[in-house]
Amino acid sequence: MKTAGWLDWYEGPSVPRFTPPAGAVDAHCHVFGPGAQFPYAPERKYTPCDAGKAQLFALRDHLGFACNVIVQATCHGDDNRALVDALHAAAGKARGVATVRRGITDAQLRALHEAGVRGVRFNFVKRLVDFTPKDELLEIAGRIAVLGWHVVIYFEAADLPELWDFFTALPTTVVVDHMGRPDVGKPLGGAEFALFERFMHEHPNVWSKVSCPERLSLSGPPALAGEQRAYRDVVPFARRIVEAFPDRVLWGSDWPHPNLKDHMPDDGLLVDFIPHIAPTAELQRKLLVDNPMRLYWPEETR
Repeated sequence: MKTAGWLDWYEGPSVPRFTPPAGAVDAHCHVFGPGAQFPYAPERKYTPCDAGKAQLFALRDHLGFACNVIVQATCHGDDNRALVDALHAAAGKARGVATVRRGITDAQLRALHEAGVRGVRFNFVKRLVDFTPKDELLEIAGRIAVLGWHVVIYFEAADLPELWDFFTALPTTVVVDHMGRPDVGKPLGGAEFALFERFMHEHPNVWSKVSCPERLSLSGPPALAGEQRAYRDVVPFARRIVEAFPDRVLWGSDWPHPNLKDHMPDDGLLVDFIPHIAPTAELQRKLLVDNPMRLYWPEETR
């Protein structure tokens, strides 16, 4: 049974007014189940609606994207079967970010690589996951570095100071989910966001996703009813990162938007958010094509 109050993904999204450049990649999305085929993890913090690969690939085509990066959802724990199934079905049009534990074997890591996995996700958002010892995470990071994978980190802005030393010790490219979830009610030039900018300035292995304005926005307006300037309070933060680090940014839809409480956005209008944060064709190409291809399909960019 779904978590009480769960919001299902938006049915019948609009066709975006913004046309993504050829080869564009949605670099952050998920698959949920379907639960009858790929059961949700017993230790999960939420039970979602089903949102399988067929719906994801249909949305990809509808929004004008060529490829996906599918990130393992916390509701599946370290059981990556739904992710791997979607990667195989994508026939080269998707890459994956998995969740793994210390006990994984080299053969299992190799099988994930062959399926298209290119990273692991470390989640530090306490309401979503239980704590994993940092020595275990460092051990995993060392093992996946040999495969050329990267680490995706999910945390909240207030926790960056205490996590700084751990993050900067990771031996891989490090991709931050959703700009480290800044408080957009605080000043753009304030200490909290300045620390995140410093994190990226001082560590050239750190990338950032400029995704999920629907999670960060405090004043909206929401991406509904044709709104062309949705989540405008998030725009200055995302645009600052895109313009300061144009070769280290990624964008993703976050479909099917787990754990949203207020509203479920129209994914077509989320695509229309992109030109507000990447206002030139060059920045749009870097954000949507060049950067994700370099990170997830490097063999095609040589």
